Amino acid sequence: MGDLSEEKTRSHAFDLGPPDRPRAVVFWDGGSESRDLVPGQELVIGRGEECDVQILHKSVSRRHARLHAGPPLVLEDLGSSNGTRIDGALIPAGLHPLASGQVAEIGAALLVVQGNLGVAAAPLAAAATHADFDRFVALIAKSPLSVLIVGETGAGKELTAETLHRQSPRASGPMVRLNCAAFPQTLLEGELFGYERGAFTGAVHAKPGLIEAAHGGTLFLDEVGEMPASTQAALLRVLESREVRRLGAIQPVAVDVRLLSATNRDLDALIAEGTFRRDLYYRLAGVTVRVAPLRARRDRIIPLAKGFVIEAARKAGLEPPALVAETLSRLVRHPWHGNVRELRNVIERALALSEGGPIEPVHLLLDASSSGEHEPDERQRVVDALAAADGNQTLAAEILGVSRRTLINRIEAYALPRPRKRGTS
Repeated sequence: MGDLSEEKTRSHAFDLGPPDRPRAVVFWDGGSESRDLVPGQELVIGRGEECDVQILHKSVSRRHARLHAGPPLVLEDLGSSNGTRIDGALIPAGLHPLASGQVAEIGAALLVVQGNLGVAAAPLAAAATHADFDRFVALIAKSPLSVLIVGETGAGKELTAETLHRQSPRASGPMVRLNCAAFPQTLLEGELFGYERGAFTGAVHAKPGLIEAAHGGTLFLDEVGEMPASTQAALLRVLESREVRRLGAIQPVAVDVRLLSATNRDLDALIAEGTFRRDLYYRLAGVTVRVAPLRARRDRIIPLAKGFVIEAARKAGLEPPALVAETLSRLVRHPWHGNVRELRNVIERALALSEGGPIEPVHLLLDASSSGEHEPDERQRVVDALAAADGNQTLAAEILGVSRRTLINRIEAYALPRPRKRGTS
């Protein structure tokens, strides 16, 4: 019911149920399932019709795993053919603890328990640092669930929302965005719900709101934790009725929209303070995606940087320049307190400073001391590159971003022994 469309799953699995009730949510290529949990409950998960949660996928055994709602919350493999994993690690026979928010793999399906069962929740970044995060997002994208994306400022929540829309069945429809922190209350409601001519002073023409504009597609509400209380109540009515009424209008308009939202705020704390509606939270959070800070997923830095180079070069009408090896090394070591947003800004600035040539470390304008470590001296860098290349001078030169002749000159200058490839005598 987080979705505003009439689309239903085969078991009406996405009815959110009573507030505070935890849920087990399973995604696989071709379907999804969600079940409320109560303490002491056990759910058998598998491909067989007799299972409490049936996953129609060939990677899943007939009786694959059992989820014990506890407390404590535990997962048990039932002798499956393809195994059961928690955060990427294969679990042997027996009971294994599962924290709320952790990702478990049931064959090729992904299981997440969300909500409070009297057990500890996984850290904020747990799902995001999981090796199958991209697949997790792709599976969520195919479902009709509303998605709440949480994480630090600049961590890539909007990029995640774009991915969810692009990989969803609604990809051909519009993706409409609204930053809830960018407008005062009166303007926010006009932007979101629209208004009729004469609805207020200055409304000289009727204007459809962003919910209407997103019909057939996706509405992304950024900084949803900043939404005023009256707007929260109005949005909740839209989610429940699947109709939107413009300010000053008599008749509502039916809407078919999938809702994505994002926040860097602790919504549980806001609910406790009374500034965010609990019932709205459960409409927004059909499933929660936690995006880790960039410093916790350094394997993503180089792919993101190269993507930003291509994007910025295209906007500037240029051929994408190369990022030399020393630049890539510098990017990986930087702490990125500003997360993905800082990385994008650094790359765009470096492209301008490089004037069409390869992007060198000097173009990044990063403080060498900001990483908390000094650049290794040149001799040590040569030693490390040769070790990483197993003595292959051509490969070591590529790692350093220099020619083979330059590498040989440095080997001689630093009085290093000429390396031999591993396995030679």
